[in-house]
Amino acid sequence: MSLEKQRCTACTPETPRISEEEARKLLTQVPGFDLAGDGTRISRTFRFANYYETMAFVNAVAFIAHREDHHPDLEVHYRTCTVTYSTHAISGLSMNDFICAAKVNALLEA
Repeated sequence: MSLEKQRCTACTPETPRISEEEARKLLTQVPGFDLAGDGTRISRTFRFANYYETMAFVNAVAFIAHREDHHPDLEVHYRTCTVTYSTHAISGLSMNDFICAAKVNALLEA
């Protein structure tokens, strides 16, 4: 089943972290996202024509976050929004990060 069709599951401190090797494989399913920092985050910057489009995107990402109960860090500017996922409960990456990244990418697919 594709990542965007999956649902997030609750994470605890015992949830296993995704290794850097596995993360690199999963990144092929979320084009545009890159491994960030020390391999504990994935991130992508989205570009838009204007502030209105940027904010519409931010609100759609917020809806996904609420529905999946998995929340990204967002850096919002006039024509860009950087979306960064990391699972805080484990201080690293979980499947939830890739599931949500796929859902965010799907927002902009035609």
